[in-house]
Amino acid sequence: MIASVSGIGVLDKTFAIVDALEAGPRSLTDLVAATGLSRATAHRLAVALQAHGMVGRDDRGRFVLGARLLPLADLARPAIEWLRDETGESAQLYVAQRGVRVCVLSLESPHGLRTIVPLGAVLPLDRGSAGRVLSGEAVGRRGWIESVEEREPGVASVSAPVRDASGAVIAAVSVSGPIPRMSRAPGRRYGATVVEAARRARSRNT
Repeated sequence: MIASVSGIGVLDKTFAIVDALEAGPRSLTDLVAATGLSRATAHRLAVALQAHGMVGRDDRGRFVLGARLLPLADLARPAIEWLRDETGESAQLYVAQRGVRVCVLSLESPHGLRTIVPLGAVLPLDRGSAGRVLSGEAVGRRGWIESVEEREPGVASVSAPVRDASGAVIAAVSVSGPIPRMSRAPGRRYGATVVEAARRARSRNT
């Protein structure tokens, strides 16, 4: 039974869904267990929140927080659009969330052969350049981390941290694509551009 906070039952139930998803991705069964709602009510509210961009789905179909609850994505969009246009490759913005990374913004390359990362995708922190940035790996003076076929065969990426005013890493900007275009030294080709995109994203959030 959901304890009433606002006195408006449906609102309390809706925020129970949001609160549950702050702990990470959840299947419908997990949502029911975490909230105490009936399966039908949990599903109805989660789908309604999804229609408003407050909830999303990952690549396994689990419910995740939507981009509207992560306003950084909206603020950083011009920087990610610039990165995609400058490189011609797919560009993403990731945030760390309880031991995983979540894609909160994904813009695809215009090329037919391209990297596709679904919005709301939940990926590991221990593989891929963005995961390594968010897990705290030092970027050094160059300001970026590259990866080649760490998470997916045939794919290379370069990522740089977005920092807040205190210098803490709050997100990772990434560009990714097929190795034939990115090369096996993607940082040499795109590192400076990714760092600039991260700087632009930061300037809109500090």
